[in-house]
Amino acid sequence: MAAAPASRLALYLASAYLLLAVYGSLYPFSGWSDSGAPLTAFITAGWPRYTTAFDIALNVAAYLPMGFLWVAALRPKLGRWLAPPAAFAIGVVLSLCLETLQNFLPSRVPSNLDFGGNAIGTLLGAVGGMFWGATLVDGGRLHALRVRIFLPGTMADKGLLLVLLWLLTQFNPETLLFGNGDLRSLLDLDALDYDASNFARIEAMIVGANTFAVALLISLLARRRRPVLVVLGAALVAKSFAFELIMNGHDGLAWATEGSLTGLGAGTGLWLLASVLPARWRQVLATLALLFAAIVVNLAPENPYLENTFQVWNPGQFLNFHGLTRLASNLWPFLALPWLILLRGEP
Repeated sequence: MAAAPASRLALYLASAYLLLAVYGSLYPFSGWSDSGAPLTAFITAGWPRYTTAFDIALNVAAYLPMGFLWVAALRPKLGRWLAPPAAFAIGVVLSLCLETLQNFLPSRVPSNLDFGGNAIGTLLGAVGGMFWGATLVDGGRLHALRVRIFLPGTMADKGLLLVLLWLLTQFNPETLLFGNGDLRSLLDLDALDYDASNFARIEAMIVGANTFAVALLISLLARRRRPVLVVLGAALVAKSFAFELIMNGHDGLAWATEGSLTGLGAGTGLWLLASVLPARWRQVLATLALLFAAIVVNLAPENPYLENTFQVWNPGQFLNFHGLTRLASNLWPFLALPWLILLRGEP
């Protein structure tokens, strides 16, 4: 019997994190111009005027996963001792390039303190990866847990990456519960007029269809039903945290409207009924549900409650993260659909 191919999940995670770091550091990608200042002047500049301990900790923490994941990704090829310096080099060069590019963005300010924090975070992550990165690669504990809970194979690795990205989208407080795929700002689409009596029904359709689609997608990866419920529960916790953040700790359950709860219950119930179907049927149903949800999201009227809330919310220090969650929310269904179409069913 041929040996199973090595898992590439660590490489997928490291690559995805790098791309997210690029987007977050250059968000909102508008107003590009040359200020005329030397591109590397920030390296020898003095201590930034407006800096807090939180800013420093945030920059260190943001690049910790960068170092750790790249050590895990490079370890099978470079070994335990060469992977950490290579991962550190990736993080440092990336941070230097991104800080330099911020010279051309009027909404961003390049900083040697940010660069230093990112370098320290990468170094700490790389050191951690040297000792614990093997848990993510073949034979490691996390890899063994992944094999025990989820199906093997490259497509399954990509599916798990989609699930993690979907969890990231729940930190975007601008959407209805699970309401990803809003492309109206890009395509200049007209939404339906708001009507209070119909909005709850539209909300229930969006939440129900997305819950059904995501639960089916996870069921195509998992060996049992429990991971589906765990991921859905984690998504609700993430959404609650996002609302706690913008509501200053007052109403983390603002997402729990009548329409959302109805859709959540309906979507979960439909998944339980469909979970006994063969993988091919679950694949088809997930694809159709995701298409339906994306269409309704782009036709749904604007939620006046969310609009009023965001008038007083300033992302501030979370601008990078807010840009990431918005991008992930907009694109996620259109990344998941090709995966569902190309999936060949259970091994």
